[in-house]
Amino acid sequence: MAKYLLSVYQPEGTPPAPEELEKIMARVAAFEEDAKAAGVWVFSGGLDGQETATVVHAQGDEVLVTDGPFAEAKEYLGGLTIIDCADLDEALHWGRRATLATTLPIEVRPFYWA
Repeated sequence: MAKYLLSVYQPEGTPPAPEELEKIMARVAAFEEDAKAAGVWVFSGGLDGQETATVVHAQGDEVLVTDGPFAEAKEYLGGLTIIDCADLDEALHWGRRATLATTLPIEVRPFYWA
């Protein structure tokens, strides 16, 4: 088994209307329940907007702390799920399920150390 990160990329801009967001969140909850039932779910969570980010960056012996995202982008990391799968094919299955649930792009990436 290997652990994979499913990164949810959120576009900048106006969020979905409340009735659409309710449908999306119901699909996300079903996705998570299915992943738990299949024994692959490890952890998941949504992130606050990129405007709430604080960047901590070492420069020599100094540590700089700045408000805001590390990089300006049209899309940002909006949430994540960690799954434990037999192989990339199984992880991609769950990535497909995640993009259908969220309607957002999902990056599937194996952990190097886990």
